[in-house]
Amino acid sequence: MPDSSRAFQEGPPTIAAVLLPAERPRVEAAGQGCFTVLHRDSVPDAVRAVRERPVDGILVSVHRCSADAVPAVRRLVREFPGIPTVALVSNHDAAASETLLQLGATGLRQVVDVTAPAGWQRLRQLLAAPVTRAASRIQGPVLTELGEVPADLRLFFELLIRLAPEITTVRSLCRSCQVRPSTLMSRFARAGLPSPKAYLASVRLLHASHLLDATGRSIADVAYRLDYSSPQSFGRHVRAMLGITSLEFRRRFPFPVALARFTDLMLAPYRDVWPAFHPLVTGSWDSGHCLARQAPDPG
Repeated sequence: MPDSSRAFQEGPPTIAAVLLPAERPRVEAAGQGCFTVLHRDSVPDAVRAVRERPVDGILVSVHRCSADAVPAVRRLVREFPGIPTVALVSNHDAAASETLLQLGATGLRQVVDVTAPAGWQRLRQLLAAPVTRAASRIQGPVLTELGEVPADLRLFFELLIRLAPEITTVRSLCRSCQVRPSTLMSRFARAGLPSPKAYLASVRLLHASHLLDATGRSIADVAYRLDYSSPQSFGRHVRAMLGITSLEFRRRFPFPVALARFTDLMLAPYRDVWPAFHPLVTGSWDSGHCLARQAPDPG
C-alpha cells in the first residue's frame, strides 16, 4: 500500500507569468524550490492558461502590461477571485507609475517592488504560500466528517479526492490504491455503503462545482479539464447523477452547496460504519484481522 504522506503530496504552486525577457530568469531564480513559472507572452494568454490548466497565481510585470491589457487584468481579478494576481515592478519610471494606477482600478491589490532585495523575498512569500485548491477544500471537510477512522480509509479518501479530476473509472482508482476492483466493490457492498463508482462520480462533481465557481470558465472548459470526452458527456453525467442540466448544475450547486450535499448523502449516514471500515487492507469486513495487508493487484 502506498505511503499516504507521499500519495497526497502537492507539487509547488504553478504561477502564470507575463514578464519582460530580462525579468524571466530572475523570477525563475527567485521561485526555485518555491514555485514553478509558466511563461506567457500576454495577459490574454495568461487568462487562457487559467482556463485550461491548474494555475495557482498570476504574476504580471507592469512593464509588460500596456493600456490595452488592463481590461484583461480586470477580467482576471473579477472572474478568478480565488487566484491571486500580483503586479511586479522591476524599475521605476513614469510609465510604470501610470500602469500601477490603472491596475489598481481593476481591483488588483498585490504589488511587489523588486528593485530592492527585500522585494524578492516578498515575492516568494506571496507566490509560494499554499493556494487553496479544490482538493484541499474538499479534503478538509471530508476528513473532519469522517473523524477517527482507520488509516487506510483516510488514505482511500485522500487518493479519491486527489485523483478524481484525472480518473474516470474505479479500475484506475484501484490501481492507485493497490487493491483489486472486485475486492474494493465487495467491501463497500458488505458494509452497506454506496459503491466506489458512486463515490468517484460524486467527488468528480465536487471538482466540477469548484471549477464552475470561477465565472471565467465555461462548461466546456470544465468538461475538458476533468477529462470528459465532450461538454455533452459532462452534461450526461450531471443528468444521470442529479437529473438536471449542466447549466442548472452550475446555478443550483455552487461549491459550498455541492460539498454540503456530498457530506449529507455520502458521509453522514454512515458514521457508524467508518470507524471499523477497511477498504484497502483486510479488516473486520473480511476476516477480522485489521492490520493484515491486501496483496497488490498484479494488473
